[in-house]
Parts: sequence; C-alpha cells; structure tokens
Amino acid sequence: QVQLVESGGGLVQAGGSLRLSCAASGRTFSRYAMGWFRQAPGKERDFVATISRSGDSTTYADSVKGRFTISRDNAKNTVNLQMNSLKPEDTAVYYCAARLWVVSSYSGDYDAWGQGTQVTVSS
Repeated sequence: QVQLVESGGGLVQAGGSLRLSCAASGRTFSRYAMGWFRQAPGKERDFVATISRSGDSTTYADSVKGRFTISRDNAKNTVNLQMNSLKPEDTAVYYCAARLWVVSSYSGDYDAWGQGTQVTVSS
C-alpha cells in the first residue's frame, strides 16, 4: 500500500499563497487517484480537490475553485496543491489521500492517508 507524507504547510496572511506537496512511496503511484482534504478544529474532514491517475481530470470544492490548483507528477510520485488568495476560512489541517483507480470526493473511499500538514491563514 502506498504511504504518503505531506509538506509545505505554514502560517500565511490572507491573500497569500502556499504550495503543499505530498510524496508517495512505492512503484504503483500511477494506479492511485489522489485527493486533498482538510479538517478544521471541531469540524468534519472536507473534500478540497481530486486528480485522476493520469492527471487529466481534476475536481474542486466550490469553496476553493479558481484559487487552488491540484497537480501530480507520476515520475516523481508527488501530488501538489497550489493555494492562492488564501482566506482565514482556509485554516485547517490538510491531508493528501490515495484511492486505487477512481477518484472520489468522499473521504471514506480513500485507502491511504498522510499525517497532515497545518495551514493557518491570518486576517
């Protein structure tokens, strides 16, 4: 099973940008659709973005559409989340997740999770 490690979180002012990265272990990364989710204190884990195995199909939550961009590099076993025009309501722990073959916006469908990286946006 793939193992995932996120990086790139931090503290940023509203309107700023951050780029999250997720590194995957193993030789089968291209078999996995990937997703980013986030969880704010006291709230459920919410869908942010997904990307298909080949990278040619992406989906976004309405709250981040036009501000966030998900991408992947199957040669490097990485998936990234470029976050622009950040808002205080984007503050959360961000998780990357892997699911065999097919994307999903439902967190319960995913097979593997990273440990999460904190993103804090100050107003």
